[in-house]
Amino acid sequence: MNKTIGILAHVDAGKTTFSEQFLYHTDSIPKIGRVDHKDAFFDFHDIEKQRGITVFSDEAAIKYKGSNYFLIDTPGHVDFSSEMERAIKIMDYAIIIVSAVEGIESHTETVWQLLSNHKIPTFFFINKIDRVGADCKAVLEDIKLNLTKDVYNITEDFSGNKIKNNLMEFIAERDELLLEKYLEGNEENDFWINSLKKMIKNNKIYPCCIGSALQDKGIIEFIEKLHLLTYTEYKSDGEFSGRVYKIRHDINGNRLTYIKALTGSLKVRDEIKYIDDDNIYIEKVTQIRRYSGDKFKAIDKVESGEIFAVTGLSNAKIGQGLGSLEDKIFYEMTPTLKSKVMFDMSLNIKEVLKSFKILESEDPSLNVIWEEALQEIHISVMGVIQLEVLQQVVKDRFNYDVSFDTPEILYKETIDNKVIGYGHFEPLRHYAEVHLKLEPAALNSGITFQSNCHTDDLTIGQQNLIKHHIYEREHRGILTGSPLTDIKITLLTGRAHNKHTSGGDFRQATYRAIRQGLEKANKVLLEPYYKFKIKIELEHMGRVLTDIQKSKGNFNPPITREKKVIITGKAPIATFGNYSKELASFTQGKGSINLRFDGYYPCDNSQDIIEKINYNKDADIEYTSSSIFCSKGQAYVVSWDEAENEMHIK
Repeated sequence: MNKTIGILAHVDAGKTTFSEQFLYHTDSIPKIGRVDHKDAFFDFHDIEKQRGITVFSDEAAIKYKGSNYFLIDTPGHVDFSSEMERAIKIMDYAIIIVSAVEGIESHTETVWQLLSNHKIPTFFFINKIDRVGADCKAVLEDIKLNLTKDVYNITEDFSGNKIKNNLMEFIAERDELLLEKYLEGNEENDFWINSLKKMIKNNKIYPCCIGSALQDKGIIEFIEKLHLLTYTEYKSDGEFSGRVYKIRHDINGNRLTYIKALTGSLKVRDEIKYIDDDNIYIEKVTQIRRYSGDKFKAIDKVESGEIFAVTGLSNAKIGQGLGSLEDKIFYEMTPTLKSKVMFDMSLNIKEVLKSFKILESEDPSLNVIWEEALQEIHISVMGVIQLEVLQQVVKDRFNYDVSFDTPEILYKETIDNKVIGYGHFEPLRHYAEVHLKLEPAALNSGITFQSNCHTDDLTIGQQNLIKHHIYEREHRGILTGSPLTDIKITLLTGRAHNKHTSGGDFRQATYRAIRQGLEKANKVLLEPYYKFKIKIELEHMGRVLTDIQKSKGNFNPPITREKKVIITGKAPIATFGNYSKELASFTQGKGSINLRFDGYYPCDNSQDIIEKINYNKDADIEYTSSSIFCSKGQAYVVSWDEAENEMHIK
């Protein structure tokens, strides 16, 4: 049986130490490494050794009592949440490590939310019970209050492969049929073990154990419980399907595509089919590698449920479905900051851009953009620690120095009314015309497309080409040049020429149609918001509520529990992003705050931001709202406000 198990935690909860014990007790490593000794199995990258934190998700292949385990270690720092989420998508089960001293911390709630959203069955391990101030009972209550009421400490009540009555009762309370069995007096051990396994698999119960990874207390027992209470049902027959969850490059520059096999099997020299942006790729697997830490073993064949890396796929992207799985998944963790890459101008700009495009293939959230007019490279990031790590990565891998401008808030733009945009591109021996309807869509829904165009006007292939050009890049708004979002685009009609229409003509007409529509629309500037959860002493409630209002945020009715209060709501990142420091200051570190990206909402001070950014829409040569027509062999430009009258389709 193949099982993929992820280990997740807030920074300093003891995740790396727990992982070392897990590997040691499954005979996967000869000795236990430590973060402070810089010899931990998973933290083998120089950057991780220097910083003492996990930056990259890595895997270990383990054999234990007849099952194959693929253990995935994930970053615990919020700046690398995107890396963590990509790993979550391919987990069968997850383990959340929680400190018995610090309890539920800000990033723990983010981790839990992602696991819940992706419906990953989860175990808890309350760590550091040997530390002064450890309070397992309080932490368990904290989990029930802030994460899930369906958690149960099975440390004592499931021991020696025997389920005790209290746990049976807990299981029965969550299922009517099981409750009947319980009331009838059914105490058959195997029946309740199987029921518990199914309840865990269906996210109805979340088992919890306690121990100390540093002192090796409770680890062996936890591994045994995990083994007994988890199962997978992968099918090795039928057509191969898989999911890309990671892209890396080895020391020789070979592109490695990391895959979780979901059905069927795959052998070296097999061909894999996948679809990206309506392009169909069929590429041959030239090598299959099974990685464990920084080492790999070349193998001939893999089966469903396994994770592995292949060479030979040149275009597959993270989230891509392979084989019979034709979808592509998208991720929730979205960077809200942008920064400019600064480097010595003696360097070849194209080579620098190429390097960052390689990094973008490994971390799509970087969203590398080349600003042609400014001759600048811009990237999206989660925070300053990520920039520090990127700086070191570029130096180590590409052997040149970069620095980054101070990160700024990444704004977006949308519209709040319906318009029709017209684009025409007809220089000599070229021809394309596109009519698009642009209308507002739900907040945080992104860009969506549909076609209402008749095939008498444009072929299916031409319509798909327009769809491709809409999705192939982020389109800029007119207010600040920020990315467009939350717009539904409908292709109404268009026209091509049998002789003169070539590949790039529809791209030009589509871009111009979008921009021409924006010129006429009511434009709205959006800014990123945090969803917050603040826990403080009751005496600080007035101060916090006032601070939220000053930050242009809003809050739900506070929840009071004894002398403490919990306040939830949302606020702009621009005004509330650094509030954690202020909160820690006036509460003497007793207050806690969890901040999680909540999406984009209308900007309260949009005019100030527009003036500050000072974007000149007419100087942006990559995006123009004018159209090009041709008369008597001569091309001429028609401005956006007159273009509609010149269109060939009326």
